[in-house]
Amino acid sequence: MGYSTVIAGTRFRFDDLKTLLAKATPERSGDQLAGLAADSAVERLAAQMALADLPLRTFLAEELIASDEDEVSRLIAQQHDEAAFAPVSSLTVGEFREWLLAPETGPAELEAVTFGLTPEMVAAVSKICRVKDLIAIAARRQVVTRFRSTIGLPGRLSTRNQPNHPTDASAGIALSAIDGLLMGSGDAVIGVNPATDTVEDYRRIVSLLDDLREHLAIPTQTCCLGHVTVAIRAMERGAPVDLVFQSIAGSQKANEGFGIDLAMLREAHEAGLALKRGTFGENVMYFETGQGSALSANAHHGVDQQTMEARAYAVAREFRPLLVNTVVGFIGPEYLYDGRQILRAGLEDHFCGKLLGLPMGVDVCYTNHADADQNDMDVLLTLLCAANVSFVITVPGADDVMLNYQSLSHEDAAYARETLGRRPAPEFEAWLRHVGLFDAAGRLAPPPPSLVAAIEGTKLLDRSAA
Repeated sequence: MGYSTVIAGTRFRFDDLKTLLAKATPERSGDQLAGLAADSAVERLAAQMALADLPLRTFLAEELIASDEDEVSRLIAQQHDEAAFAPVSSLTVGEFREWLLAPETGPAELEAVTFGLTPEMVAAVSKICRVKDLIAIAARRQVVTRFRSTIGLPGRLSTRNQPNHPTDASAGIALSAIDGLLMGSGDAVIGVNPATDTVEDYRRIVSLLDDLREHLAIPTQTCCLGHVTVAIRAMERGAPVDLVFQSIAGSQKANEGFGIDLAMLREAHEAGLALKRGTFGENVMYFETGQGSALSANAHHGVDQQTMEARAYAVAREFRPLLVNTVVGFIGPEYLYDGRQILRAGLEDHFCGKLLGLPMGVDVCYTNHADADQNDMDVLLTLLCAANVSFVITVPGADDVMLNYQSLSHEDAAYARETLGRRPAPEFEAWLRHVGLFDAAGRLAPPPPSLVAAIEGTKLLDRSAA
């Protein structure tokens, strides 16, 4: 079959759809590493031109990864709703971009077409969007989820308070969590990446976080980001699990590398629902993704890393999660080389996740061997707020002492809220005001003596690591 276009008398040919998508992708080191990237800026432009002329229906006729060998491809086909697709079914990728940008295409129209879109369609249109397009379109798409707090309402910015500790010491986790709470962080979730992955440590961590939440009457949810199989065993033993976490990817082989499949995720979802711990919502799953995960596992099937990332969102939306975030710069410069590539990838991921109906957040981050710094992260955070990102992740001093990478600080989230006019989730905002951490203008205030006494009364900081 193949695809082609002509620029200045030179014809550029692309053998198949996956080649066309890869060559059209804005420059990134992961695709270069995989030998998939365009050989020049001109070839990239030619691929983008050919992609813009491609009918959206092509993605229903030509699979990137065959369904008979990949359960994610089968899931994508099963999710597709022809009636929802109807408003855009006659469009090319370029015309779809214009439809998305049209003034009359608002939140209701974007929500209505959600399950008519496949991950490959939204990945394709993102490749011909400028940064401002990615922001403008994503800002219109509203995705609201609920458990004990409401995530994704207009004008809000939620945060994951990430109190990681190198040895999972209970006192260290508690101290870091409290540090974040005093800075207004934690309305999306208070979530710990455990250094270990035993059922005993998982139960200890979720019990610690639940004790803190209950003692201070915080309207939020907690999570230990252990493997889903550990979470299932912990729930069977009575652990107070709010959100069930798992890292996911865009192919069956990549998910097998994470030790999971769709059946296992369904089991975990049902177990989480059965606990009925939410106050007024039943979104019990939390997923993390990131460009390059399938490539790093040699499970990308020759598909570019950004399209593989979008395919992971089909897995996520199957389970109606409370939270999904891309850990955009975590894998390293082999996949996203510098701040420029990280910025573009973060906005792409947010855009694609939102269009596919996900409560999309971003871990605005980079590794210490990447050509990036906190100035790049400031820019990405600010642009994500313009795009109405659902939540971001914050750690003390922007330095994760367990995972050894750079993220956002609690102060960065405070900047975004105060400068850009974004407020926390309404239930959490009411709690911040009630305990005296927000003043009348909605700005952070020093903790009052009553709150300090309540924190000291938890006795959590006296707990040993065991």
